[in-house]
Amino acid sequence: MLAEAIARAPGVPAAGPDVALDDAFLQNPYPVYRQWREAGPLHWNDGFFQGAWVLSRHEDVERVLRDPRFSSQRTGGWVKRIEGVDAGYAGRRAHAGLDRFQHLFARAMVFLDAPDHTRLRRVMGAGFHPSLVRGLAPRIEDLVDELLDGLDGPGAAAGFDFIETVARPLPSRVIGLMLGVDRADEARFAAWTDDLAAFIGALRPDEAQLRRAQRSLLELVRYFEAVLAQRRGAPADDLVSLLLRAEAEGLIRADGEVLAQCAMLLFAGHETTRNLLGNGLYTLLRHPAQWAAIQADPDALPGAVREVLRFDSPVQYTGRRVAADLDWHGHRLRRGDLVIALIGAANRDPARYAEPDRFDISRREGSHLAFGSGPHVCIGAGLSLLEATITLRKVSQRWPTLRLCDTQPRWNTNAALRGLQRLDVVSGHAAG
Repeated sequence: MLAEAIARAPGVPAAGPDVALDDAFLQNPYPVYRQWREAGPLHWNDGFFQGAWVLSRHEDVERVLRDPRFSSQRTGGWVKRIEGVDAGYAGRRAHAGLDRFQHLFARAMVFLDAPDHTRLRRVMGAGFHPSLVRGLAPRIEDLVDELLDGLDGPGAAAGFDFIETVARPLPSRVIGLMLGVDRADEARFAAWTDDLAAFIGALRPDEAQLRRAQRSLLELVRYFEAVLAQRRGAPADDLVSLLLRAEAEGLIRADGEVLAQCAMLLFAGHETTRNLLGNGLYTLLRHPAQWAAIQADPDALPGAVREVLRFDSPVQYTGRRVAADLDWHGHRLRRGDLVIALIGAANRDPARYAEPDRFDISRREGSHLAFGSGPHVCIGAGLSLLEATITLRKVSQRWPTLRLCDTQPRWNTNAALRGLQRLDVVSGHAAG
């Protein structure tokens, strides 16, 4: 199967510039992206996993995301070819755990191709229908108000970490609301998703990251096994019950597909929106005139969120496997080769956007690729946009003089899921 194909160097030298994928890259990848775009359309780079073809231009990235010759079934080579695993995972029990970890990853919708992807997306799309998402707005507003109310007053004037107090808990509560899980468990959700994010976003994941991700995913699955047992006896109006109904109707397979979707929904709903909120507020506060513009015209906020997604995407890249040998840009791509589509680079491509390194909330140059493109475009995009729009509107109205405490904040060390570790802000004074 393609999922088990091994990515291998195609026997050609790297076509791009020799750049270090080091801490400086993780803090600000955009200068490296520019070098790659300018050097050529396609490069082999050993810094990604065990080696991968890297694409950095908008046209090429969008093509890969839409072209069925590039498969989303990529977890086999990814999970099982981590350095040290064969030596470090001794014994049947350890390998059985790794096999289940791989089994669950491989059944998540994001790692499937048609027809299985189409089947699952049709089922899950009902839970993310635009009208249903819009209907969540009052409840999301209540959740945001609850978080901000806890910060209003002397504490806000003294400063607070926006990531820990707002950006981290809000997406967890929203996706938890949709799944119908207990909010009291959100601290555990956050810890589990942190471990999964560290593994998924590592340039070269190691055995320790794999162990932590494996443990957290299996704990997350055990949690949902209990939720599923409860819902089978007492269905509710939530995504878990929707998935169980689809399983009963034969639309979802009874081999872990429901568990895999629940786990990935919780992870994706929490991790990427958290980074969108943090990246968005940080970028707007660094551009005071545009911060003032959304206060003067709240209707400008949806456009501002879209520009944040283009300018500093929470998802910097995604991967595909070559489904069959093909020639592209003068190189021979072999079946099983890994292709890294640099979304963050594509969103700053000057061939697609005028002055792409300039942040401009009035920009009207078409869509970005932050949510992907084609069949795998993010199913929760509408929900993420809604959360960000509501949160930034309420923050800007409540604290119009909000400002950064540190103009050089520390970004996380996750190459794929870009976000801030902290975002310390001070309110100045509350809106009257």
